[in-house]
This record gives sequence, C-alpha cells and structure tokens, in this order.
Amino acid sequence: MKFRPLAVGFGLAGVLLLAACGGPGGGSSGSEAKAPPQVAPRQNSSPDQPRPAATRTDSDTTTAQVSTFALDVDTASYGYARRTLAEGRWPEPGQIRPEEFVNSFRQDYAQPADNGFTVHVDGARMGEGDNAVVRVGLQTRASEAAARRPANLTFVVDVSGSMDEPGRLDLVRKSLHTLLDQLAPGDQVSIVSFSDQGTLLASMTPLVSRDELHAAVDSLSIGGGTNLESGLRLGYDEAAKAFRSAATNRVILLSDGLANQGDTQWRSLLDKVKEQAGKQITLLTVGVGREYGDELMEQLADNADGAAVYMSTEEDAAKIFSKQLTTTIELRARDAKAQVVFNPRAVESYQLIGYDNRALAAEEFRDDSKDGGEIGPGHSVTALYSVKLKPGAAGQLAAASVRWQDPDTRNPAEAGRTVDVGDLSGDLWSKAPVRLQVDVVAAAFAVYMRDREAFGLNLRTLGQHAGRLSTAAEDPMVTELSTLIGKAAEVA
Repeated sequence: MKFRPLAVGFGLAGVLLLAACGGPGGGSSGSEAKAPPQVAPRQNSSPDQPRPAATRTDSDTTTAQVSTFALDVDTASYGYARRTLAEGRWPEPGQIRPEEFVNSFRQDYAQPADNGFTVHVDGARMGEGDNAVVRVGLQTRASEAAARRPANLTFVVDVSGSMDEPGRLDLVRKSLHTLLDQLAPGDQVSIVSFSDQGTLLASMTPLVSRDELHAAVDSLSIGGGTNLESGLRLGYDEAAKAFRSAATNRVILLSDGLANQGDTQWRSLLDKVKEQAGKQITLLTVGVGREYGDELMEQLADNADGAAVYMSTEEDAAKIFSKQLTTTIELRARDAKAQVVFNPRAVESYQLIGYDNRALAAEEFRDDSKDGGEIGPGHSVTALYSVKLKPGAAGQLAAASVRWQDPDTRNPAEAGRTVDVGDLSGDLWSKAPVRLQVDVVAAAFAVYMRDREAFGLNLRTLGQHAGRLSTAAEDPMVTELSTLIGKAAEVA
C-alpha cells in the first residue's frame, strides 16, 4: 500500500486543518502547530442521565468532510459482552461500544522510533459497488518494564455486598497479589477498600515491603453498601499526599460500579477525577461482576484521563495485571485526538463506526484545552469508517492525522498519512489484510448486538468469516470471537 505525507492536500479548505502535520511516522514540533482557536465548549448530555442512542447517519462530504474524535483504548465493553454471552445472556445494547470491540484485538501496526505515533491508513472495497471500508490505525512505541519510570499506584477496592458473587473478590485478591510480585523496587503502592465508607488499609508503601502489602490484600472482606464516592475520594487523597513528580501516579479502581451510597449522581465524582487528572493523577477502572455499572466506570475513566477494562476470569486478570499493566503504567501521549478529512470529490458519504461519546468538533482538534485520550506504551487505536465512494472516484481518498501532548512538557505534536482510492484492496473478504477483516467482523458483531443489524451482515455470515479468519490469523482471540458469534446466534 502506498502512503503519502500529509502535506499533499486536496486543494480544499478542509485540508487546511491538517496542513501542519508531519510526514510518515513522524510528528511536527509544537512550534509548528497553529494557535488553538477560541471555540465554545462542547455541550455534553448530563452524565447523571443515560446517554441517548447516537444518530448514526452518514455524513454528506459535500458539506462535512472532517471527522474528529478523542482517542480511546478502553476494552471493557468487549470484555463484559463476552461474559454475558458465555452465560447465555444478550448484552444490554447501551453497553455495546464498537470501538472497544475492535481495540481489543491485536493489530500489528509498525511502531514509531520515537515517543509519538505511527499512522496507518488502508481500506478495501465491499463487493462490486461503491461501498468501502477505511481503517485508520495509530500505534505507540512499546517499552520494557525495566525501562519505565517508577510508579505510585493507589488501589481502590470495592468490598461492598454487591461484590459477594462467588469468586469475585478472590479474583481481585489474586490479581493484586500477582501485580505486587511483578512491580519494581522503585514502585510504591497504597490500598484503600470501601463499602459503607472508604478505609485505608495501607498508606503509600515501597515495594521493598511487599509483605505488608500482601497482608493488606489478604485482609479484604465483604460487607456493607457501595459508597464508591467515599472510596475514590480517599484513594485520590492518598495518591495526592504521596505524589511524586518523577513517577507515574495512578489510581486503580476495582469495582462492579454499582454505587448505591454517598453521591450516586456522578457529577461530583466526575468533577473530582477530572480535577485530579489535571494534576497528573490518572485512573484505570477495572470492572468485575455479573452485574456491572458499565456507564459509570466508562465515564469515570474518560473524565480521569484513563482507561476502562473488564475482567471475569483468571485469564483476563493475568492479561491485565501480568502482561499489560506492568509495561503500560506510564503514558506516551496526553489528550490525543484523531482527525480524518475525506475528499468530497471522491467520497459521497462516510460513517465512523463507534466513538459515539468521543466525538469532537473540527475546531477542537488543535484546541489543546479540549480533552482527548491518554495513550500508554505499545497501544494501538483503530477507527473504522464505512464509506460510499462517488462513481468513478479516483485520487486522494482521505487524510488522517493524530495530535497529542507530551506527558511531561505538554508540548503538542502531530503525525499523519493519506490514502488514495487506488490504494484500497479490491475486495474486503478475499484481498484485504487479515487484520482488517478481523476488525470489520468485530465491529459488525458489536453493531449487530446493539442494533440487530450490521451493514447487511447477519450472525451466520459473520460467524463464517470469523471461523475462516481464526485459521488465517492463528490468533486465539479470533477463535474466541468466532465462538462468541456462535453463542450470540444461540441466544438471539
């Protein structure tokens, strides 16, 4: 596939938004970025109310050729859907976020040589008509655990009565024990539990005193209501007291998210975590339990410059606490955003799949006061677009860029790529890269569970594609996806 530096433009006003972007795999310095425009704050629906279903109509590129969104590495939606299907239940449509399904899968994008992003753009035609899929992939450089900066981690553990599901607290204990054994001597950990009120079990303790921390984990016991507000406030207070500017400072919430005491209206909780994120204390939410407050946990993570994951098995726990957390504690990028400009001469309309509650106005891309996503080492972020091409379309199809801030200096940088119509694979299911096909199946599966329809693909067809791809990809997660589609067909 051919790629061109973003400096090659459409010759249209819309591409001027991207004119300062760097070339392949690189980023421009902060001095090259435009001054942030003065725009009105984006109006969000109240977090105290359920989010309305997003209107997923196509965007007519004759009037709106720019798509802008905050990056997101959450995967909780896929993890929880996997559990509910395994139990023979259909997931709640409001808990399905297609981008989290796609971002749960390995992508194999090339890594950058520096601490920025590589930008990957490809796509494929869908059959003989003018429909196509376009994939925008962003990748950060991985790091070894031994090379990372020290960490201050504050665990806030839900021990309320709603956590009394058999094996749930045992899974949390085992996860924490595993992580404590793998952290480095320069790291420090504090542990807070909460039920009716938050309780400090261990103040910030160096890892040279692991026995004390293991004993605190062993003391976790169930009982009482779910005063998540009290637990979070105490956890953040402890993190703030022990803040180290040379370390990564993070609160890790392990809960089912079913708050029923204290402030359960969310607003003050979201304001609290957002305020602390501004002081460089971020949040990871780890969801557990058959009944799960998905919306609260996801909103907490989004407002706290963090991420939301979900675990239900020891395999999940090992992946999160053994393989991921120890190497992704620190950040590569703050307030990362993506922007894709479609060429209206080639594209009739487009539809971004997912990212419904991460959408930004075009002007907010370079407004560094607007919140983006926080991305750690070795993370990939993928966005899929369903695109309708104009008859006889040729030339440049789209230009994609990413903008982020350095985690320490807050200096902005950008990187970008373009893709031509001629670069599209001839047919998605026979000629496109295997990983692109997997992404489309994962996204379509999510959309089907949410809307009961997915781009004309039914569960039987999706299952056939997933079964074929599980062999081609040689990836256990793709095999699992095939199994999940089969379970969904049984439940539907």
